[in-house]
Amino acid sequence: MKKVSRRRLMNMMAAGGAGVALTTLVRTEQVKADGNRGMTTEEQAATITPAARAFSGQHSPKPLPFDPAKLKGISEKLIKSHWENNYGGAVKALNAVEQRLGAMLQDKDLPPYVYGDLKREELIRTGSVVLHDHYFANLGGDGKASGKALDLIKQWFGSYEQWEAEFKKTANALGGGSGWTILSYNLHTAEVHNYWAWDHMHNAPLGYPLLVLDMYEHAYHMDYGAAAAKYVDAFMQNVNWDEVNRRVEEMRPRTALRSS
Repeated sequence: MKKVSRRRLMNMMAAGGAGVALTTLVRTEQVKADGNRGMTTEEQAATITPAARAFSGQHSPKPLPFDPAKLKGISEKLIKSHWENNYGGAVKALNAVEQRLGAMLQDKDLPPYVYGDLKREELIRTGSVVLHDHYFANLGGDGKASGKALDLIKQWFGSYEQWEAEFKKTANALGGGSGWTILSYNLHTAEVHNYWAWDHMHNAPLGYPLLVLDMYEHAYHMDYGAAAAKYVDAFMQNVNWDEVNRRVEEMRPRTALRSS
């Protein structure tokens, strides 16, 4: 295969995703070599394999489903910064990681432990994107629990008040550190719990998130400093229980599948 100059490689990587650029470049150079064996232009183009979907890195942030100026006790400035910098940053990082994984996969001599480091980053960034998606989607409501979600909470915690006390206690245990508090239905155990998650990866296997609370300091420090408990109280006043109920309904076919 024809040797590729460093300048050309860097230009292609700057113009597009690293993984896509490198994969396309390698395939293109292979095609040029094959062209010397009498292939037509159409035949050459047909041999260029597009990057696999798993390495496409085409995620994009979901828009806020509420007016950030109308939350109670959580400022518009904080929400916009959180959405743009932390959530948006996680989306960009996941795209870069996926594309880089695709590029590194072409290197047959790459040590597995080097690839493993990036796979760990893939898991971290994926968790961050998914949990931020859920967090912003379950904000913007009046904080008044109702419907199937309330029924489920009473079934597993005895009362809404007892569930709320346990949810807040779990959240406050993460104050000053980092992590997530997740009301979750476990598709394996068929149980409902408030799970404590130290970071984006510490989720119970087969846990289906119903309500997600971001306890990283970036979610509250701008408004409350170190007073994490005040932020937790403000979050509870803004929960969109319609969204939580939608997730409960979305979960129900999965529970029926498990029992069949």
